[in-house]
Amino acid sequence: MPIWLNTSLNVTALVFMVISLFGLVVPIFPGLVVIWGIMLIHGLLTGFSVGWWVFGLVTVLMIIGSLIDNVLMGAKAHQGGAAWWTIALALVSAVAASFLLTPLVGLLAAPLALWLLEFVRTKDKAQAWQTTRALLIGWGWAFVVRFALGLVMVGAWAWAVWQ
Repeated sequence: MPIWLNTSLNVTALVFMVISLFGLVVPIFPGLVVIWGIMLIHGLLTGFSVGWWVFGLVTVLMIIGSLIDNVLMGAKAHQGGAAWWTIALALVSAVAASFLLTPLVGLLAAPLALWLLEFVRTKDKAQAWQTTRALLIGWGWAFVVRFALGLVMVGAWAWAVWQ
């Protein structure tokens, strides 16, 4: 592959990865999966010139980052007093709303469903809000972790490409 084409491919991939990294601000945008997909396409086009170890590392980080939302949100909500079954139903309602309506409605469905379920369970608005607030704090921490993992993914790839 000519050097100009290789450089153009590398720069284009990096630009799209950085855009996807900042897309993580939008909770319904699967930025880590998109970054991984860009790396996969780049690897297929270049014969995985960055090395399989880099692609393996970013694959593991993408899987961890994709699961971290639910783990951190659920754990924080449970620490805030939510029952596991209400957390599970809130997650199911968010997924269902995303598919049946829009991803934006699905985004709002999880905290709303958790508040309603916890209010029905405890008959206490303050307790329902406390668990919902904890869920939202977990959501914030999940963003921080996903963004950090995305930085490591893009950084590892860029280091391997331009070393």
